[in-house]
Amino acid sequence: MRLGSPGILLLLLGALQATDIQEKEVRALVGSDVELSCVFPGSQTFDLNDLYVYWQISVVGGPKTVVTYYLSGNSSAGHKDNRYRDRARLSLERMTRGDFSLRLYNITPQDEQKFHCLVFRKSLELKEILDVVVTLHVAANYSMPVVSAPSSASEDKELTFTCTSMNGYPRPNVFWINRTDDSVLDGTLQNNTVSLNARGLYDVFSVLTIPWTPSASVGCCIENVLLHQNLTATPTQAETFTGTEHGITESQADPPKKQGAVLSALLVLGVVVVVAVATGWVCRSRCPPRDPRRSQAARPEQTFFDRV
Repeated sequence: MRLGSPGILLLLLGALQATDIQEKEVRALVGSDVELSCVFPGSQTFDLNDLYVYWQISVVGGPKTVVTYYLSGNSSAGHKDNRYRDRARLSLERMTRGDFSLRLYNITPQDEQKFHCLVFRKSLELKEILDVVVTLHVAANYSMPVVSAPSSASEDKELTFTCTSMNGYPRPNVFWINRTDDSVLDGTLQNNTVSLNARGLYDVFSVLTIPWTPSASVGCCIENVLLHQNLTATPTQAETFTGTEHGITESQADPPKKQGAVLSALLVLGVVVVVAVATGWVCRSRCPPRDPRRSQAARPEQTFFDRV
């Protein structure tokens, strides 16, 4: 049987059943490179003219799509899906040693798929010798949350805080925290908007509305489960507000107290200087001068680590 195109071979792949499927999982950051392992067990060499190698993905409810392939007699691997052209590569030299791993470059969120590696030998009547499924999980770090505090209380005495974080993956969990005791606030108090941007990454905008309180201290937490990462932020110092019975006012230092503190600090500094000068005068009048030779002798020898 002569198989000259990947389409003909794909028809056969649907009729073949794997006897021993290996399953693996790999994680990769967006924009990075990753290798999907597909290695024949044991030490064995292979003739490229005797191999059919396929890497493909299958969408749930849809047909299989070839990522890249190698057919017996070809000088290089081919590509069926344009999304992976110049991004998916096989090593012919490594395949002769039984390593059929796929190298993927510049990972995108759309690469989060199950990749199927199939290897056949022509001399064994197209017998399947390797069947590996690699699940690729894709992640991206979210930006540090930016939290804004209210500038004034609303008429119904509610406080509204906003939290923004962008360009992360996968979809995050969003929590608001009471910084007084680090407890998680009731999720019904927040309204989250999570949307995909042009890069296929998630942007988050969360609004927290809480009853008026004399002093509100909250934080916004963005959790990336795949990366085991929590990013927590609070309103910046310039946006920290303290409640009063008349509403919310920006926290400011009391100018008179601040001036008094500065004067006290200058007074203490002056006393220290006077004491230091007096101590130096007493030392010069009572302490004998140092012998330079004595100081040289007392200096420890340079250790091995010092010389290194």
